[in-house]
Amino acid sequence: MPLTGYSPTVIKEWLTGGVDFSLAGNGGPTCIEFTSPLRRYVELLFGLTLAGVVITWAYKHCSLPECRSTTRRDRGGRKTLLAIVSLVFGMEVAYKFATKTIIFLLNPCHVITAIQIYLLAATPSRFVTALFRVHLNFLNGAILALLFPVTNTLFMPFETEIYFIQHFMMLVTPYYLLRVGGAYNVEKLRDLSWTYLSFGIMILYHYLVLFPIALPLEINLSQMLCPAISDPFYGENYRLWTLLHQAIFVPALCKGYCQLCKYFITKFPLTRVKSDIGTDLGLLTALETTKNGFKCHQHHGNCNININSA
Repeated sequence: MPLTGYSPTVIKEWLTGGVDFSLAGNGGPTCIEFTSPLRRYVELLFGLTLAGVVITWAYKHCSLPECRSTTRRDRGGRKTLLAIVSLVFGMEVAYKFATKTIIFLLNPCHVITAIQIYLLAATPSRFVTALFRVHLNFLNGAILALLFPVTNTLFMPFETEIYFIQHFMMLVTPYYLLRVGGAYNVEKLRDLSWTYLSFGIMILYHYLVLFPIALPLEINLSQMLCPAISDPFYGENYRLWTLLHQAIFVPALCKGYCQLCKYFITKFPLTRVKSDIGTDLGLLTALETTKNGFKCHQHHGNCNININSA
């Protein structure tokens, strides 16, 4: 008996059936014809070449500290945040199924939310540290979504509210993980290797994942087919302008965000919990339960704790 419920036509209907092509920037023939096929593929080749050069340079300069296994005393904050982020993301997925726009789950903000759920649930490791550092450079999407929200296509009950909550939680989650410390640490301020490695990965994701899917389906995933109507660089060169301003904006935003988090975690009196951003808060909490003081010194990415008698 054929599985008619899973035919290509039915699957496409679930993926894109609810996309309104009458809205500018959503896709459709007009969106595809915004630039010529030759220009699209020349820009594709340029983008892939740029990504290859950037990733090759950055990978040679990336380094990770040794991951020390410590007994962590979980006070419930991680599980609570994991439950909240998972619930919000689950509602976003439900909205996409209800409106038959599942294809938009491939947009970077949804992918980063899924990665943050993994980071909250995963056991600390060097891979988790690397993934955490890379994902910090994708937070520009959350900032832009909050500053320039696109809510004209959100019609379901509380869909607009969930839109804002999701993007706000994208900024809260890495702050919490930096507060926890340990495997969730960042490179030095002047180290741009992880930033440009992430920038290269971002280019590859757009040109090797989103573009091949967006073109045949005529869906404007992450503005790969035509610019948003609010794009200040609206025009046939918008993709090239995007590469340029993101090469500046991605590192500036990531470093600025990390420095702001560092200030609130290590210096601001009302939120200060430790003296060094890389210190494992679980280990620090265990020490604070004793009657002795502590000092944390950073040596090659590792935190050495010295107990001083009171």
